Amino acid sequence: MWNLISQAFFGSAILKELVGQSEQMQHVYEVIAKVANSPSTVLITGESGTGKELVAQALHKASARNQKPFIRINCAAIPESLIEAELFGYEKGAFTGAVTSKPGRFELAHEGTLFLDEIGDLPIEMQVKLLRALQESTIERVGGIKTIQLDTRLIAATNQNLQQAIIAGKFREDLYYRLNVVPVVLPPLRDRKEDIPDLVEHFLSKYNVRLNRHVSAFSKEAIKILQSYSWPGNIRELENIVERTILFAEKSEIDVDDLPLEIMTQSKIMRFSGLSSLASIAQMTSLTGDSSMKDIVRTATLGIERDLIVRALDETSGNVTHAARKLKISRKCMQLKMKELGLRHGQDNNLAV
Repeated sequence: MWNLISQAFFGSAILKELVGQSEQMQHVYEVIAKVANSPSTVLITGESGTGKELVAQALHKASARNQKPFIRINCAAIPESLIEAELFGYEKGAFTGAVTSKPGRFELAHEGTLFLDEIGDLPIEMQVKLLRALQESTIERVGGIKTIQLDTRLIAATNQNLQQAIIAGKFREDLYYRLNVVPVVLPPLRDRKEDIPDLVEHFLSKYNVRLNRHVSAFSKEAIKILQSYSWPGNIRELENIVERTILFAEKSEIDVDDLPLEIMTQSKIMRFSGLSSLASIAQMTSLTGDSSMKDIVRTATLGIERDLIVRALDETSGNVTHAARKLKISRKCMQLKMKELGLRHGQDNNLAV
């Protein structure tokens, strides 16, 4: 199916951004091929960093609307008092500061596509007005009396569970069903690790050009380490890691010791800590007080990193170079991490804390 899409829309830079041949992504490609040219609304769900906007752009580029505007708005980034004016526009004099009339995002996307990102953060009052706009294909500007007929294809996305939001009274059930005509569920990267080699190759080509570097590849061992990582930040985190690694690379092939320490930590837990998983570490961390889950995870992770470095230095008689090699990280990365963790290396090659 992906071959059919690539043949039909060959040359689209956006479609080339969708990378991966896993079964989950094949299903996504199939949905794009079937519904791209329809006017039906699409609801894209998935964790942050899974590529929801890329899918929205692919749907637009693969449709007959591709010569018309693709307008994006992040519902979570606009103050509640301004969201109506942003979506529907306003007339001159509608409020203080409205010295001229201004079209909203719906109008700007006429005959094109409007992408509402983070739809779960749309205020409940605005959800009623959005539902009406979708049902009637019309809008009214703030302060206006004229009804404007529009032909706008809507795509929405969220990393929230909207069904739970409905139960909590934070999202309208009728709007949910109006948006969820075509559901697209993007899998987290941890569930499609077979796509990591292709993604790494894609980002390698991208950042070699952008950074004017000439890194040829990631070694097989480095790829295995990347595939063993849990990727809480999904594809966005992987892209960040590849860019950072290329930026600091000192040789043509990226090897294990060139990978950031946070990637290496998980793969070293079994060897150095004797713990079976990060979950085991979390269980050892106190849940009392006002600490958030993010704070607890960071504290536990820093504790692991400190333990790994101290043990490696102890096993190498305080030799930073040998300890870094043992941890399969660069000496520079080792020194930076020691500084961050408050570990000091004396001139006599003994560790001072």
